[in-house]
Amino acid sequence: MRAHALAVPLLFAACAAARLLGGEATATLHIDAAADRRPINPEIYGVAFASTADLQELNTPLNRYGGNHTSRYNWKLNADNRGFDWFFESIPLKSSEPGAEVDGIIARTVAAGGRALVTIPANGWVAKIGPNRERLWSYSVTKYGAQTRADPETSPDAGNGVRACDGQPIRDNDPLDANQPATPEFQRGWIEHLTARWGRGTDSAIRCYLLDNEPSIWHETHRDLFKVAPTSAYLRDALVDTAMMIRKVDPAARIGAPQEWGWDAFFHSSSDREWAVTHGREATDSPDTIARGGMDYFPWLLRELAAREKESGVRLLDMVTFHWYPQGGEYSGDVSPAIQRMRNRSTRIFWDPGYTDPTWVNGVVRLIPRLRELVAENYPGRTLGITEYNWGAEGHINGATAQADILGLFGREGLDLATRWMTPPGDSPTFKVFQLYRNYDGRCSTFGDTAVRLTNSADSDELSAFAAERSSDGALTLMVVAKSLENTTELALEFPSAGPTAGGGAAAGGNVVGGAALQAQVWQLTAANRIERLADVPVLAGKACVKVPAQSVTLLVLPKPAAK
Repeated sequence: MRAHALAVPLLFAACAAARLLGGEATATLHIDAAADRRPINPEIYGVAFASTADLQELNTPLNRYGGNHTSRYNWKLNADNRGFDWFFESIPLKSSEPGAEVDGIIARTVAAGGRALVTIPANGWVAKIGPNRERLWSYSVTKYGAQTRADPETSPDAGNGVRACDGQPIRDNDPLDANQPATPEFQRGWIEHLTARWGRGTDSAIRCYLLDNEPSIWHETHRDLFKVAPTSAYLRDALVDTAMMIRKVDPAARIGAPQEWGWDAFFHSSSDREWAVTHGREATDSPDTIARGGMDYFPWLLRELAAREKESGVRLLDMVTFHWYPQGGEYSGDVSPAIQRMRNRSTRIFWDPGYTDPTWVNGVVRLIPRLRELVAENYPGRTLGITEYNWGAEGHINGATAQADILGLFGREGLDLATRWMTPPGDSPTFKVFQLYRNYDGRCSTFGDTAVRLTNSADSDELSAFAAERSSDGALTLMVVAKSLENTTELALEFPSAGPTAGGGAAAGGNVVGGAALQAQVWQLTAANRIERLADVPVLAGKACVKVPAQSVTLLVLPKPAAK
C-alpha cells in the first residue's frame, strides 16, 4: 500500500509539471459513476442511406430513408420527385418493381443487423413518370417559358420555376405535369406491402414509420404542388389521416412525426410564413395564427394530435421527431478558423440555457430540453427523436470533433433516437467518430450505455467530456473531445469510490478499489485520421493524468477490477 500511496503524488507532480509548459491548457474531469445515472439509448447513433458494409463498420442499429425527395416517393412506380432540391423532377429509380428502392434499403440494413426508419408521404401527392419510365418535371421551359435556371445535366427543359423575365416564381403550373394525387388509401397499399415483406409491430425490420418530411416548409420545397401554403389544420389532418391508416394495417407499428425542420417551426406554420412574406407583417398576425387562438404552431400541433387521439381512441404517434441544422455556416465544408470556432460553440444549442444562438435565430434554443418540455405539456407519453442533423466539414477533424460532441450530448441529455444526415464517407474522421462510440476496436466494443456524472472544469467550447458505464462488462468509459484549434490539454482525472449503487449495480468504486492500480485503455483520433491505440494509462487510487492534443477525440476504457 505504501508504494501506491507514493505513486499518486508522483503522478500528479508530473501533471503539475506539464501544466507549466507553454501552449497547453489544463482541466480536471471528476467522474462519479454512482450519480446522475441515465440509460443511453443506442438508437442515438443512427445514420441515413448507409450501405451494409458501413452499418457493420459503424455498428449502428438504425438506417433512415428520408429527406425532401421521399415526400413524393411513388411506391407503385418506384419513382420520386426531387422538388426544390433538383428542378422539381420526377425521376424513375433503377427498378420498375413496386417499392424496390425502399425494400433495398431495408434489406441492406437487416443484413447488417439493424433496422430501418421509413418515410411515408402524407402531403397528398407522389411522383409521376412517363409511360416508358421517362423523367417528367413540373416547370417545362417549353410550356412555361424561359426560367433563371434549368437542369444542366440531363433535362435542359426542366426549369427551376422562376421566370427569367422578372425573377418571380411561376404560379400557374399544372401539378399533374409530373405528379399524381395520393390519398392515405394509396399509401395503404405500400404499408401492406411493407408489413407482408418485413413484418409487423415490434418484430418488424422497420423500427419506425416517419410521416413525411418538414411539413411547415412544403410550400417552399414542394411549391409546384402547394400554390397556397397549407394551414395548420391541413398539416394536422394530413398527419392524422396517415397515422390512422398505418394503425389500421399494423396496430403495433411505431410512428413518428411531425419531422419539422428547425427554429421557426416551433412558432409558425407554412401559412403563417407565407402570409408574413406576402403582407410584410409579422407571422403572429396571420389568419392561421388567429385560427389557432394565437398559440404557437408546434405546441398547437402536439395538443391537437393528443386531442384527436383521445377522441378516436387510436394512438397516433409513438415518437415526436424534429430536425436541426446550425444556421451560422457550419453546415458546409468551410473550415476557416472563424467557422471552426462557431462549430465548437454551436453544439450548445442542444442543451445550454445560457447560450443564445447568434444567427437569425437570436434565441436560447436548448433543443432537447425544449422538445421534452413541449411534449410533456402537450402530448405526454411520446419518446423524442432528432431524425436529421449535420454540422458539416465531415472530412475535417473540426467536423469530427463537433460530431463527437453531439453524440455525447445526445447520450447525456437522454435523447431517445437520432439519425445523422447522411452517413459520413468511410474514409472521413467523422465516420471514425461513430466508430469510437460504437466499434473502436473492430470487435464492436462500445461506449457505455449508462451515462454517469462528469464534472468538467474546462470551457465546453474548448473541451467537452462524457462518461458512461458499460453494462456488458462494468467498464467505465470516458470520451474526451478536445475542440481547441491550438492547445494541447493536460487532464487530471478523478474517479472517486462510491460503493454499490442503489440498484445494486456497479459504481465508480467498482473500477478503483483499495488504492490498487488499474490500466485504462486509450484510443485516440486526431487530424491524422486514424483511430490509434495508445499506451495504457495507470489509474492509481482513483486518479490519472492524460494529455490530449488539440482537435482530437480520445476514448478511455477503465475496466472493472476482478472480484477478490
